[in-house]
Amino acid sequence: MVTILRPVKLTTRLGNMFHPHAKDKGNGGEIQWCFSQVKGTIEEDVTEADIISCVEFSDDGEFLATGDKGGRVVIFQRDKGKSTIPCRGEFNVYSTFQSHEPEFDYLKSLEIEEKINKIRWLKRSNPAHFLLSTNDKTIKLWKVTERDKRPEGYNLKDDSGVLRDPMSLTGLRVPIFKPMELMVEASPRRIFANAHTYHINSISVNSDQETYLSADDLRVNLWHLQVTDQSFNIVDIKPANMEELTEVITAAEFHPNECNYFVYSSSKGTIRLCDMRAQALCDRHAKLFEEPEDPTTRSFFSEIISSISDVKFSNSGRYMISRDYLSVKVWDLQMDSKPIETYQVHEYLRSKLCSLYENDCIFDKFECSWSGNDRHIMTGSYNNFFRMFDRESKRDGTLEASRDNMKTRTVLKPRKVCTGGKRKKDEISVDCLDFNKKILHTAWHPSENVIAVAATNNLYIFHSKD
Repeated sequence: MVTILRPVKLTTRLGNMFHPHAKDKGNGGEIQWCFSQVKGTIEEDVTEADIISCVEFSDDGEFLATGDKGGRVVIFQRDKGKSTIPCRGEFNVYSTFQSHEPEFDYLKSLEIEEKINKIRWLKRSNPAHFLLSTNDKTIKLWKVTERDKRPEGYNLKDDSGVLRDPMSLTGLRVPIFKPMELMVEASPRRIFANAHTYHINSISVNSDQETYLSADDLRVNLWHLQVTDQSFNIVDIKPANMEELTEVITAAEFHPNECNYFVYSSSKGTIRLCDMRAQALCDRHAKLFEEPEDPTTRSFFSEIISSISDVKFSNSGRYMISRDYLSVKVWDLQMDSKPIETYQVHEYLRSKLCSLYENDCIFDKFECSWSGNDRHIMTGSYNNFFRMFDRESKRDGTLEASRDNMKTRTVLKPRKVCTGGKRKKDEISVDCLDFNKKILHTAWHPSENVIAVAATNNLYIFHSKD
């Protein structure tokens, strides 16, 4: 039996669609972006381990975490004291720790990279911070805590920590806490392993903050944050005969408000919405979001470029965005027949698909992000360009993450790509694009117009002009 979503539940949340603290700046709601800061080295010879592989803001936006191909997690904290603008400040390094190490699967004679595929924050419920990080096989729950006091005055130990002779004790001392230099400690609280045969591409924390899902090419598993030795397989698309395999799972995410709904996308360009209340194994979806293919534009590359690399629910939970190779699509959860909006990211690359296939760039996995009020969408492109789309005015812009304009509050100039003919002054030819410089990972502050963009080993942070 197929369970259909009840529209009344979704429409009741439309009133909360716009975040009260997320305001658009500029004329007519248009956002003018300014350079804020950049983190990372400027050396040309960047090591593979330094390349940023994921970016994620915390739930309150006060912290920003990045993972890299070397298995490291770097957490930045916003320091409002160094800013002349209210509610804004620089993000400074708060903690750095090695999350994953390279491993070797002796049964399959396979190396397991230490690269961090995804980071997801848990909502803060006490002074400590908790986040999930994953490589291809193992998920870890990290606890990050602060310590600025140390106990002194032990009875059985001296100040250096050496045990005293009990016979020499003549009285009892009351231990006291003394101030010390702030120390941030990261410790793994849970390790969730041995549940995925294939590479993990997604993790998503449920709105109940007790469970989360992890997805690989063929399966989606449901975990409880307190249980490490057991998970529930909620989606399994592996055929009995692997020669009959026609699609793989590319991304999965929980609904932000309804804990029983989740979606997963596929390499065939489809998105399936599942309801865990209907059955334990969600092999039959509640809704299938798919855009019919135009037979006139079909080519050898059609199936490759239609593969969805990222899917994200809007903050209100009413909409979804999906990113394929050439476009971003907006879906209404109440209409699965076609997207309600389609934005072309770099349509000028359609004529270069053959060369992009030869250099493997056509398989790049671009992510996408919502603004806090669900009005704007951001995603990356090549040549360190990233694209912004305004859903109300239908305007779009191309901006560049570059060290050329590194003065704080310098307004970013829109960039344009010329596809042929005479090139204007500020335009760049499509033949001159650097495909080694690509922005795959982006993040938008949950309630402010502050964005983080990962360009190779550099993290750029931009904010709206006030």
